[in-house]
Amino acid sequence: MTVRIGAALLATSIALGACSTPDGSSASFDNAALDSNDQKASYGIGLNVGQQLSDASERLDRAAFMRGIEDALQGNDPDIEPAELQTVLQQFGQEIEAAAQADRSREAEDNLAEGQTFLAENGQRDGVVTTESGLQYEMLREGDGASPAGGEDVRLHYRGSLIDGTEFDSSYEGDPVVFSSAPGRLIPGFTEALLLLSEGGQIRVWIPSDIAYGPNGSGGAIGPNQTLIFDIELFDVVE
Repeated sequence: MTVRIGAALLATSIALGACSTPDGSSASFDNAALDSNDQKASYGIGLNVGQQLSDASERLDRAAFMRGIEDALQGNDPDIEPAELQTVLQQFGQEIEAAAQADRSREAEDNLAEGQTFLAENGQRDGVVTTESGLQYEMLREGDGASPAGGEDVRLHYRGSLIDGTEFDSSYEGDPVVFSSAPGRLIPGFTEALLLLSEGGQIRVWIPSDIAYGPNGSGGAIGPNQTLIFDIELFDVVE
């Protein structure tokens, strides 16, 4: 995470929720009007910038933050020399980024251990097969049509979830989707699962993190080193 300093920080006051007032009480923005387009746009800017600063929210001194905004709006000379500001801002950003990376590393270690424990137990269940890559699968319905050889497009439905049951993606809200079964187009575990299916078949797979999204995860839905579960229903191999 990189702390961003600039004019856009003005909007962060909307997202920070509260700041100190002269009498020491909290000024809440919960009831700020969101009626006009300007108000809605301002709220959106605040959300965006607040999300960028979320890792620093616990260390931001709201009163000092608002003092800086007010000085900028009023055109006042800064109360801290620019050279000193540059130094402390750089240090602040480095500390916040280091803390975020440490949290991410701990999360990755926890997810990896949790996934390994889960897969060790899941692999002992009747009907679950573990492949050489570590992929585990259970054939829910055998197909009776053609199978992808690796490279063809396939038409399917799928549902993805974490091992705690949290669903992060699904095609079932709409029409079936078309994916390529070629290596490198999807995460390795999903591609391997496709090659196990025939048209009309349905499979449930448990994908270890090293053949899923690994230590980087994917966006906010899939954390680092998370084990994934997919239900996949193959309709057609597209010629």
